[in-house]
Amino acid sequence: MRRFFALALLLSAAPPAAQAQLANPLKQLLRRDTAAVMRQVLHNPAAYRLQIVYTQIQRDEQGRSSFKSFTYRLRPKEYFYPASTVKLPTVAAALQKLQRLHLEREMPLRIDSTFAGQTRVLLDSTAPGRRPTIGQYVRKILLVSDNDAFNRLYEFVGQAELNQDLRHWGLPGTRIIHRLSVGDKEPGSRHTNSFTFFADSTGAAVRYQQPAAFNDAPLPVLPAVAPRVGRAYLSGEQRIEQPLDFSDKNFFPLAEQQQVLRALLFPQFVPATQRFDLAAADYAFLRKYLRLPPRQSRYPRYDAAHYPDNYAKFLLVGGPPAALPEGVRIYNKIGQAYGFLIDNACIVDSLRGVEFLLSAVVYCNEDEVLNDDHYDYDTVGLPFLRRLGQLVYQYELTRTDERRRQQVRTYWAAQQERAEP
Repeated sequence: MRRFFALALLLSAAPPAAQAQLANPLKQLLRRDTAAVMRQVLHNPAAYRLQIVYTQIQRDEQGRSSFKSFTYRLRPKEYFYPASTVKLPTVAAALQKLQRLHLEREMPLRIDSTFAGQTRVLLDSTAPGRRPTIGQYVRKILLVSDNDAFNRLYEFVGQAELNQDLRHWGLPGTRIIHRLSVGDKEPGSRHTNSFTFFADSTGAAVRYQQPAAFNDAPLPVLPAVAPRVGRAYLSGEQRIEQPLDFSDKNFFPLAEQQQVLRALLFPQFVPATQRFDLAAADYAFLRKYLRLPPRQSRYPRYDAAHYPDNYAKFLLVGGPPAALPEGVRIYNKIGQAYGFLIDNACIVDSLRGVEFLLSAVVYCNEDEVLNDDHYDYDTVGLPFLRRLGQLVYQYELTRTDERRRQQVRTYWAAQQERAEP
């Protein structure tokens, strides 16, 4: 950690004229860094399917935010499997639907099975009173990226409505068309379960019933070009000597990922067409669980030994278990599957006046065989994303002054105060 801040001090000592030359500071930082993992990936960024979006947060005299983005090798139509990153807009869609139906986050519910492959939910052992709720599913997703919790929100919102929401929010390249980790595919992915919400924990009074649904509309067209990855893949015990076809999978372009995170954290400072229809309490709820270390959650409870503070925090602190630097909070959603490692984050240091958005994807699969569980996450992906976060953080330290430090402290302290107790 001492070396981490020593590098930051060296950057902050650079003359202002030299700093002003960084027309695209992201590319400059990447080009200048000598870390071995950075040189490895940047030597052939296409092979690693690398994409990065870095956004500076600028504040005027009144503290109002504006944004300036820089990119490296951004390819909106180059396919990467988004994995768990699709959970973030799905969470927003579920909370928005609750508001439209005048239902509450912690209202007990029951989920029934109405089509082949579906499962029922009557109890949730992690929740107070063991009653499932939408709020509890959201917590599980944001704290530890729980797949079953995502599947339940996918079922609640429904495939058709979810993708209509994505278009409405100005996310033309995004599509979410299947559940995760259960082998979901057509026609099952088009069928979603029935839900019953109850007025109280006794389950005696039904507040709302949502019937099972089927999406008979055409699926959104995959905008990605050639969504085939690798040179071979395993299907059960069989090795197939051809790329794995992702044309029937989810997609969430990197720039659109950051757009969603920005709209959730700074709703008053994004265009009205990108905003979610959420109450202030919903925004506060999301902010809290986007950054909360799992060990600090009461319901559900997570063991700190298995869920350290940097769990599912790849940028800046990814890798072996570690604490976050003092004053640093990371609001983020990660994805990890098929060799793709993704982090979509807003990193805030309220002590030093640093705040920025950083999103990146890197493909970590040297042997180009998918489904063999031999990915280079620990040796390439996590070290690369950690170093990338450090480089941008160090550069951001050169952009701060006392006025900005005070603005950052004030803004994020207010977000803390508004968070759910």
